[in-house]
Amino acid sequence: MTRLMNGRVCAVLLSALTLSPAATADDDHGGMMPMHASGHAPLGVMADHMHKRGEWMFSYRYMHMDMEGNRDGDNGISPDTIATTIPNRFFGNPMQPPTLRVVPLDMRMDMHMFGAMYAPTDWVTLMLMTSYIEKEMDHQTYMGPAGTTVRGEFTTRSDGIGDTSVSGMFRLWRQGPHKAHVNFGISIPTGTNTERDTILTPLGTTPEVRLPYAMQIGSGTVDLLPGITYTGKHQKIGWGAQYSARVRTGSDEGYSLGDKHEATAWMSYEPIPAFSLSARVRYQNLGDIDGMDSSIMGPVQTADPDNYGGRSTEILVGANLVGQNGWWRKKRLAIEIGFPVHRELNGPQMETDLTVNAGLQVAF
Repeated sequence: MTRLMNGRVCAVLLSALTLSPAATADDDHGGMMPMHASGHAPLGVMADHMHKRGEWMFSYRYMHMDMEGNRDGDNGISPDTIATTIPNRFFGNPMQPPTLRVVPLDMRMDMHMFGAMYAPTDWVTLMLMTSYIEKEMDHQTYMGPAGTTVRGEFTTRSDGIGDTSVSGMFRLWRQGPHKAHVNFGISIPTGTNTERDTILTPLGTTPEVRLPYAMQIGSGTVDLLPGITYTGKHQKIGWGAQYSARVRTGSDEGYSLGDKHEATAWMSYEPIPAFSLSARVRYQNLGDIDGMDSSIMGPVQTADPDNYGGRSTEILVGANLVGQNGWWRKKRLAIEIGFPVHRELNGPQMETDLTVNAGLQVAF
């Protein structure tokens, strides 16, 4: 009996994940066609596809990022070198040593993103997205104003609701498997940028201070979100490209984060309609911080607005799994993992070593 039940469960799952005469979905003209996993871009590409009139989609994405070690320009730099040679821009203020005496060692960020999309017409899709963010950074503190004697280590943490974006996608062109659309929206500063935690100073004290910019949750500003996307497909091969930007407007707490420009291109291979594999390259150009929060000060690189931004190139690989019928129909599971291949950073900064995106999307 147990073997019979297990066999039936396996048969149901196999039927849901592979194409069969029943595993079909309506196309734009009312006909019947399979749902293709390659119809979606890799998971890390946002606002990649539009929906048909009246269709809804809800999504959950989880993103994990690991940063370990430091880089100045395109060269790695050791904690001892930072502590003894990199000037402290706050030197001259009370209790501020001439060089950086607190050095970040590694950082982890986990982001839970929640989204909703709705298409009032075939040529417009609206999107709402928010997130919950958790950050953790480990530091090493050096003793006194000079030398390489380590006083100790400490960890700072912050978490909370991130900024919220409202945007729309507008179809430009569609001819067979070739599609193009523009997207435009705004990011609303619902995340906080005044997070605080306890640190260890070179003198051995443990005050509670406002955390540096990298550990804040929100941008503090209304940001513009323009972009343009193209996708195409031929038999089992899919491809696409996207340009997107985040343009800051105004300032908050005396500063605004740098503008971000990103270009990405990908290809996918679909061995069966329900499953596809992808490879993607992403280039990102991030500006440094404009202005300064007067409440953020200390002998650590993350307190200096000039030590933010730079250029990076990343290679990502991923997989999409799209249900064909039954309870699994119109549901998508996806994952994408990224590794940097080139980084040129403004001043000493933590370097990203790994990004992981995983998510579930449900359309109806």
